[in-house]
Amino acid sequence: MSALPDIPPPDRHAPSLLWYLTEPTRAVVDIGQFAAARSLLRAAPSGDGHTVLVLPGLGGGDGTTGLLRRFLVGLGYDVHGWGLGRNIGPSVDAVRGMRVLLRDLAAAGPVSLVGWSLGGIFARELAREMPELVRLVVTLGSPYAMTDLRQTRVNPVYRLLARFYVAGAGMPPPEHTRPPFPVPATSVYSKSDGIVAWRTCVEEPAAHRENVAVTSSHLGYGHNATVWWVVADRLAQPVGQWRPFTPPPGMARMFPAV
Repeated sequence: MSALPDIPPPDRHAPSLLWYLTEPTRAVVDIGQFAAARSLLRAAPSGDGHTVLVLPGLGGGDGTTGLLRRFLVGLGYDVHGWGLGRNIGPSVDAVRGMRVLLRDLAAAGPVSLVGWSLGGIFARELAREMPELVRLVVTLGSPYAMTDLRQTRVNPVYRLLARFYVAGAGMPPPEHTRPPFPVPATSVYSKSDGIVAWRTCVEEPAAHRENVAVTSSHLGYGHNATVWWVVADRLAQPVGQWRPFTPPPGMARMFPAV
């Protein structure tokens, strides 16, 4: 699950048209499967009360992460949405607002960041910029390794909104050209993601870095029971005792082989 040997170069194209066109239908299926598997989440590890910031994807707001945040609150975490309205991309207000919010939340100690899609890219950039304020990062279908905007189906939307973005905003530099990621990181991805090419959501596993495969639509990450379990498991790790993710025995079959 956490190992992904010999990652091939990212495909220059977006996911297949079939995966893309069936995203809404498959997201509904994800909701149904979540309802059926919800009882399993009662065994999810409890939290230690530390602060967690959840960042939404492009076009989404805190409402899209509400169920996930409520689940994490129930586990004992101090959970916060980003409170910046709809995520339209790296606008001046969003970039400034996330920095201020992270600094404020980290007054009580390092913050764990959970980001869905573009929210995960934001989370990773915040961690690179202020690693002393970040405990760990979990990304959900986040194409942080993207090298070409054609690798996502939302490219037209991103280009349309680009006039609102901070100067120089765009794709982060290629992962292989950057220093090692400074905090523990888990990349959750799905090979049936219809919005972003799945290879853009992973990196070579290394110390404190891993990729975990799930079966989910892109629109379904926020209410997928296996995704919730991964998030809960990763957040529950004591500081300084990071270990690769291992599915619990009763859920092992729910995690696809890579």
